[in-house]
Amino acid sequence: MFFCYKYFSDTLALSLTILPHIPPFSSVNSGGRKNFTMDVRRRPVKPFYPSEHISAGETLKPHNQDSSVKASDALPLPLYLTNGLFFTMFFSVMYFLLHRWREKIRNGIPLHVLNFSELVAMVSLIASVIYLLGFFGIGFVQSFVSKGNNDSWDVEDESPEQFIDRTVTPPPVRRNIPMKSVLVAEITAQIITPFSSEDDEVVIKSVVEGRIPSYSLESKLGDCKRAAFIRKEALQRSSGKSLEGLPLDGFDYESILGQCCEMPIGYIQIPVGIAGPLLLNGKEFSVPMATTEGCLVASTNRGCKAIYVSGGATSVLFRDAMTRAPVVRFGSAKRAAELKFFVEDPINFETLSVVFNKSSRFARLQNIQCAIAGKNLYMRFSCSTGDAMGMNMVSKGVQNVLDYLKNEYPDMDIIGISGNYCSDKKPAAVNWIEGRGKSVVCEAIIKEEVVKKVLKTEVAALVELNMLKNLTGSAMAGALGGFNAHASNIVSAVYLATGQDPAQNIESSHCITMMEAVNDGKDLHISVTMPSIEVGTVGGGTQLASQSACLNLLGVKGANREAPGSNARLLATIVAGSVLAGELSLMSAISAGQLVKSHMKYNRSCKDVTK
Repeated sequence: MFFCYKYFSDTLALSLTILPHIPPFSSVNSGGRKNFTMDVRRRPVKPFYPSEHISAGETLKPHNQDSSVKASDALPLPLYLTNGLFFTMFFSVMYFLLHRWREKIRNGIPLHVLNFSELVAMVSLIASVIYLLGFFGIGFVQSFVSKGNNDSWDVEDESPEQFIDRTVTPPPVRRNIPMKSVLVAEITAQIITPFSSEDDEVVIKSVVEGRIPSYSLESKLGDCKRAAFIRKEALQRSSGKSLEGLPLDGFDYESILGQCCEMPIGYIQIPVGIAGPLLLNGKEFSVPMATTEGCLVASTNRGCKAIYVSGGATSVLFRDAMTRAPVVRFGSAKRAAELKFFVEDPINFETLSVVFNKSSRFARLQNIQCAIAGKNLYMRFSCSTGDAMGMNMVSKGVQNVLDYLKNEYPDMDIIGISGNYCSDKKPAAVNWIEGRGKSVVCEAIIKEEVVKKVLKTEVAALVELNMLKNLTGSAMAGALGGFNAHASNIVSAVYLATGQDPAQNIESSHCITMMEAVNDGKDLHISVTMPSIEVGTVGGGTQLASQSACLNLLGVKGANREAPGSNARLLATIVAGSVLAGELSLMSAISAGQLVKSHMKYNRSCKDVTK
């Protein structure tokens, strides 16, 4: 440690000795006095005014000269190269050491036992830490100390603009490098970008004429909202269609850049209603639902009321595993079967689990289910994914396993990381039977008086309708996972409100609704079983402000640090409870013959559409 510090200190001192003698750092201004034009790492000091000192008989001295030693002068290189060198060294060494420590912990090797490469890494880490502490820490302290000196600002007498040396010509801005900000006398300047000085009309014409790609506007302009405006206007001109009703203002376009939507031109408006309180597992939830279908929120709200006054509903999550199924091909069906036996061997599964779990601290491989089709093998990986929905997480783990298997089976041809045996965003029997995401069952017992007074129907009528509609009718239609009245209505509305992937409504709406008369036929037992609810509380659209607010309303915003995955599991049970309320209310409306009447009342526009 002492040797490393001594070596670094000597290098720092040598660099500081050389730097003052480099000619490009000095110049002579028009007034005849020598003025040192310092690099941007130098903080501005009080300007020098000759008239204030000549009368006092003082000797003229460079007003910018700074004799303090700074960590940013550690190498005789430009500041950006020095910073880049030490930042790169710091993060590279940290990644290497963390990787090595994790391997040591897994293999039971003491952390203090170092080999030569680890020793070199430790020395490099100490050197980079010393530099970074000096560059940031010393400068931070000096900024406080300078406020007590005579060089500090007098806020009442002088403005920050007076500290800019007007006699020094600023260096030209490189137009091919977008600059986020420029610090001049501690004043943040306007963003300088290649197109910031051009008129919007010029840029719009360039987009229409094809000289500027529409997809590159954000990177060229440095302003996401301006890019959306220009793209929208260019689209209107090129298509000849008006987009007047598509709003642009009132949305944070920076929040979707690189993660939610490409080439935005505005946003759509979907109203959000509240159903509830939903009494589920002893807790009350106000369920946000984003929809444009009249009656949906009102109907679900009525179902929540019936459940509430009957004592609430109970839900159980009995499976939690996201899936991904790559497809690989061999020269023969025999070789495909050999890999199937290898993967399904419990001993080999442990090895594959270690390889898979390296992809994330939350991903944990649970099982691998294989299916053969001729020379092709489909391997359905199932793993837990914490509070994330987990598609990207499981895909990374699968890629690790495929790379490992490729070494063991060099004749294996990887056709695709997804072979539709997963199965994502498609109705599939494998999801209906084996489950995907969260598998939940939710039940409630509705009292006889509630069925009559709140739902306006009879228990026996509900049981008969459920058998003939949701069970027999769905079977006659050849339904796959659709043994329910309208589960997808509630799932879609909750998904849109909470930032879930709306396309996954397909398999998430797999549901079978069961009704049975209990307590001597007086009360109604109703349940919904949903084997593949795919939700998450981190990532994707959950990070947007509106969706994040809805998640916060439910108490499941973000990741649960104490119990990873519990927020996503709770959200899945809330979805199932909401579906239970929706199924109960709609089936009651159909049983009582009120469906058409209610839709005519609440799902019809009163506007004169001819105008």
